[in-house]
Order: sequence, then C-alpha cells, then structure tokens
Amino acid sequence: AYPVIEERGIDGPHGTIPLRIYLPDGESSDLGLVWCHGGAFFAGDLDMPENDWVARRLAQRGIRVVTVDYRRVPKPEGPRWKDLAADNDLERPNHFPVASEEVTAAWVWASNHDTARSWALGGASAGANLAAGATLRLRDRGGPVPRALLLAYPVVHAELPPLSAELRAKAEALPDEAAFWPDSVRSMNLNYVEDPALLKQPYAFPGGHDLSGLPPTFIINCDHDTLRASGEQFGAELLAGGVDVTVIREPDTVHGHLNTPDVPQAQASITRMADWLTSTTLLGSAHERN
Repeated sequence: AYPVIEERGIDGPHGTIPLRIYLPDGESSDLGLVWCHGGAFFAGDLDMPENDWVARRLAQRGIRVVTVDYRRVPKPEGPRWKDLAADNDLERPNHFPVASEEVTAAWVWASNHDTARSWALGGASAGANLAAGATLRLRDRGGPVPRALLLAYPVVHAELPPLSAELRAKAEALPDEAAFWPDSVRSMNLNYVEDPALLKQPYAFPGGHDLSGLPPTFIINCDHDTLRASGEQFGAELLAGGVDVTVIREPDTVHGHLNTPDVPQAQASITRMADWLTSTTLLGSAHERN
C-alpha cells in the first residue's frame, strides 16, 4: 500500500513551518512519528531519501509520519563542506535555537492536532540531534513527552567523543569525504550555534547532560562512521540516566546509509525502526491523547 501524502504549513516561533505528512493508506493509525532529516544543520530537504523514503516505508507499516522542513543555517567554511549543496536562499542565518524550536513546535502540533493518539519523535544525523534536543525541551516544560525517541546515526555531542581503536581503524580507511573527524565536527557544530558558549547548551547538544526522564530510545549507528562514537556514548548516557535504550550498530555501513535505499543495510535499518516503533512492549510511559 502506498501512503497518502499531504503538504501543509503550521505557525511556528520563527514563521511558517512546512510539513509533509504521510498517512497509511486505507487504515487509521494510533501511532505517529515526527521525523527530521539530516544534513549537518545546513543541507538536506524533504525530498532526500533519508526523509521521503524513510517516511514512505514507515507509513507502509501503519505509522503516520510528519516530516519537518526546519530552517537551516548557512554553509560552514572549510574543505570538508565545499562539495555539499546548501540552502542559499536564507532570509536570516537561523542559528540555534531556530531549528530546535521548530522541531519542538512540530511535535506539539502533531500531538495536539493529528488523529494518532501516541507520537514518537526522531531523526537522522543532525535531525537526530534536533529530535533529542526537542525531547529535552518537552521534558523540561513538564508537559507530555514523545512516546519514544528514534535516532539514526546521531551527532549529539558538542565535541566528538574519543574514538576506540576499532572505530579509528575503520574511519582511517574511509575516503576524506566520508569521514567526520573531530575538527570537522566542531566546525559543523559551531556553525550551527554561532556562539561558542551555546555549545554547552543541553538543547543544542544533549550529550553529556541530564537525560533522566527521556522516553524509551532506539539508536542505530553506522559501523564505519566516526559519529558512532557520539551515538554509542549517548546510549551509555541514557542508560546511566535510567532510560530504556536500545543501541544497534548496522554492519558494513557508512554515515547516512538511509540515503541509499537500494542497499540491504538500509532496508534492514528500516525494518528495525518500524519493528521497534510498532512494538507494544516499550518500557516507560507512553504519551497518549485521550
């Protein structure tokens, strides 16, 4: 079955937020997911496979998916980013907290206005950062939090955690354009927040902060990806905070493998994500609207 797709805009704290909504065809669903694409905070869009293909596949599993066209920042300086396309039509720089607040607003809208009773929040890479930070915001507000948090190859630490010898060896075998070394991660993160003091802001980079009270979390890391150090450490930090967490390393993958739908590993990850989201045995309290 193919999903029914709707485009709409909602009022947000920084102007209209474009959304693309994927509705399971021919069936109602009590489960929804607000999903955020990646792109190093400056690139990516709703049409990239990491957004559109992921949403379509999850909708085929009966999940209502709302994808968020959050505002992006200017392209960072440096050779690591020179070959990547960016959104060059920015009316303003959109540094933190713009995208974080927009993702939060999108989840609040979905949980209050759409028909699904239980809403998860998730994203890939920089989008996973936004989803995690938004969940911290929602926790601190004292209101409903997402039923679950779904993170694909997240970058959630202001500084890349130390690489194990195993991970470093795999990363050193990658071409330059496929690796994120600590200096490029720092330049990306600083470009996102602009003010170095904001690198310590929990909503900007949740890693290393108080994660207690977050919902059950599922993390998929890429095997040959330096950012796995962030995803694995975040999983350990969630566990230490009393959060029910599942961490998967997808074998033989590089960063961003959800953008290559034809590879078996991407198919495997989608199946893992859908199986986990549709599970009725998640620990923790689920957000549901009466």
